[in-house]
Amino acid sequence: MKFNVAVVLAAAALAAAPADAFARPFGVFPTRSGLKMSATTTDEVVVIPTTPIEGMRPGTSGLRKKVEVWQEKHYVENFIQSLIDTAVDSNGGKMLDTIVVAGDGRYYNDEAIQTISNICAANGIANIWIPQGGIMSTPAVSAVIRRRTESGGGEDGEGIAQGGIVLTASHNPGGPGEDFGIKYNEGLGQPADEKFTDTLYQKTLEIREYKTVADSPDIDLNAPVGTKYQLTPTSAVTIIDPFQNYLDALKSCFDFDQLRKFGSSGFSILFDGMHGAGGQFAKRVLVEELGLPESSLMRCNPLPDFGKCHPDPNLTYASELVKKMGLKSDGSADASTDASTLPMLGAANDGDGDRNLIAGAGFFVTPSDSMALICDNYEAIPQFAATGLNGVARSMPSSAALDVVAEARNIPCFVTPTGWKFFGNLMSSKESFDGKDYTPFICGEESFGTGSDHVREKDGLWAVLAWMSILSKANEGVSEGEALVGVKEIVTKHWAKYGRHFYCRYDYEGVDSDAANQVMDIIRDNLVNGDASSVESGDADIKFVDAVEFSYTDPVDGSETSKQGLILNFELGPSGDPARVVFRLSGTGSAGATIRMYLEQYEKDTSKHGISAPVALKDLADEALRLVQMEKTTGREAPTVIT
Repeated sequence: MKFNVAVVLAAAALAAAPADAFARPFGVFPTRSGLKMSATTTDEVVVIPTTPIEGMRPGTSGLRKKVEVWQEKHYVENFIQSLIDTAVDSNGGKMLDTIVVAGDGRYYNDEAIQTISNICAANGIANIWIPQGGIMSTPAVSAVIRRRTESGGGEDGEGIAQGGIVLTASHNPGGPGEDFGIKYNEGLGQPADEKFTDTLYQKTLEIREYKTVADSPDIDLNAPVGTKYQLTPTSAVTIIDPFQNYLDALKSCFDFDQLRKFGSSGFSILFDGMHGAGGQFAKRVLVEELGLPESSLMRCNPLPDFGKCHPDPNLTYASELVKKMGLKSDGSADASTDASTLPMLGAANDGDGDRNLIAGAGFFVTPSDSMALICDNYEAIPQFAATGLNGVARSMPSSAALDVVAEARNIPCFVTPTGWKFFGNLMSSKESFDGKDYTPFICGEESFGTGSDHVREKDGLWAVLAWMSILSKANEGVSEGEALVGVKEIVTKHWAKYGRHFYCRYDYEGVDSDAANQVMDIIRDNLVNGDASSVESGDADIKFVDAVEFSYTDPVDGSETSKQGLILNFELGPSGDPARVVFRLSGTGSAGATIRMYLEQYEKDTSKHGISAPVALKDLADEALRLVQMEKTTGREAPTVIT
């Protein structure tokens, strides 16, 4: 069969072609693996003229825009063609052989998968893997890239994926008028680095044409695993099992037999999938593998609009779970609730299943504390028990609770810019750069992200199983009928040993971009570059010390990243304990700007550990907002969300 490439000079030329110009008879075709594939085959690749579209610079987690922007003519096509061209450059000029295309199930997911598959096939990518249903959590995509071998390992064929196109806007809302996004994961399952995304952006400014397949067959995303669609004589879509590789990854980390036993010994959990991609994975793991009742799950059916909720697992947007765990909206315990009647562990995922919220009965665990607790209790997790940890890392805005534990346990600790790609370099130091091996490794961000080196993404369900393992270990030797050790007891014991890092975040969402940048300029001019001794204090017990702008030199590849957040350092009287406030402009929104203000202060006095974090940090917040002139500059009297 001859393989043709046609250049289309006008849409009318294609529209005027006979209806059967590109068609091939519907049929059944044998494959190397012996699978059957049902498809309509076309050998006509068309090249469509286009022009650059402004605004396609990826942020920390890909490109996110309102869905109506993605639906504009040529928008998806331009971005994907530029992405493929960048991936080819990154692959030494060779076209990729195999790629995963999957999404979190949000609105426009299915249509975009069809478009992307055609562009991948037209460019010559031989194998395009799509999970059954088109939905896969972000950590599961990473697992597929990392764990599949040449022999496949299932009925869905052979091959090793060299990358993944992930359709997600993570924790952002979905549906008409809401957000859609696309990110790329490279050959080790890690998010694309800055060199890749900078090159991609440059290509979006230079693009003049893209390739696609004319009259390609519709791909039934719900077809049986192993179904193939031959889009060109050399490129095919295969429907793959969304669960198996990810399940294998989790089983390499945890003792499922022990967790199953613990689950039948008085343990209970309430897991909120927030109608995102992680819900179906939670059902597979918690219910089908660990034997927990289905009543342990809520909102675990993926929906295109996330049930009209905001799929961000924090105290504000996971309010139903928060209430069911006996908590108020600020994370403090609801005194009217009997904690003994509540689930032992509460957890939530975000839209693409990579973030997590952790709570106990009447007790909220901040993401920074969760990460520190996992580090200090690593012996409870089989993944780390035998060898220990060779490295840990946190994003700069996260609290220093992890640093304190790492120092005490003599574990190398890194502080990076926000963005999982920076952790990926550390985890892959030996694998990619023949450098020092920091694995086994754990890492996390204050924005409800925790993970390890089993994949190269944060992983909400991994964090849940880590906490189940810690609880299981803490309850070894507890007699039948005796009260189990809960989350609150574990965390308060930790604070007594290491001190508490009070922590919370104020988000000012949808701020006018000019006003947001003005706030940052005020901090730079008055505090970073100004004279600290001339700054007048508005509170006698909160003394401004200095301010710095965070920059980062990657210890693995030597790359430099600047302007990653503005840090205001304070000293609290009369104890002299340190405190700090960090200001950043978020790169994960799709419209306007989000100013994030991160508050942290250290407290050793155990008598003060029970205070609610927002209450403990109120004076520090007021002083910081006064110094940066937030209300005057933005017109905002209060944050949109406090977490």
